[in-house]
Amino acid sequence: MRIVVISHITLDGVMQGPGRADEDTREGFTQGGWAAERGGDEAVGRAWGRRLAASSGYLLGRRTYQDVLGHWNTQDSPFRDALNNAPKYIASNTLAEPLPWPNSTLLSGDIPAAVAELKKTPGDDLHIMGSGALIRSLSPLGLIDEYLLSVHPLVLGTGRRLFADGFGPVAFRLTDATPTDTGILIATYRPLDG
Repeated sequence: MRIVVISHITLDGVMQGPGRADEDTREGFTQGGWAAERGGDEAVGRAWGRRLAASSGYLLGRRTYQDVLGHWNTQDSPFRDALNNAPKYIASNTLAEPLPWPNSTLLSGDIPAAVAELKKTPGDDLHIMGSGALIRSLSPLGLIDEYLLSVHPLVLGTGRRLFADGFGPVAFRLTDATPTDTGILIATYRPLDG
């Protein structure tokens, strides 16, 4: 399987709290919901939908797993059943089995080694959404094969970024780019060594 990040980010690389004001308020972050405030972008929805339709499931960190479970399972939404039915691999050394969400498998201990083993499994792409700490732990090790980023024409000036200070240098190859009517750039990148 390939590991693919799918994320909303701002021009200054912030990925924290794109969906809701209360989604991620760590470190006093008060600008949550910045992607949702811009309204739904049909082109972004189609691009993400195409990718997720051929998914072998999700790879999530503990915080994202608990937030997604807590939010979407309380909503009457078409996402709820799809998320419940999809295989989910949860990277955490603080959670214990059994996990509360159906079709969830705990990856614990040496998370990068567990992900490297998971990549050897036959299947389509395994998608990481949210899970910034997980992304930042896997990226320097070359365990992420592709990044599908919806880059919003917005600078927040604060918030957790996709790539933290000290990451790199890593060069990426742009494999696809589509601007939308709302000014979002849907860009797909692969590490040059991948």
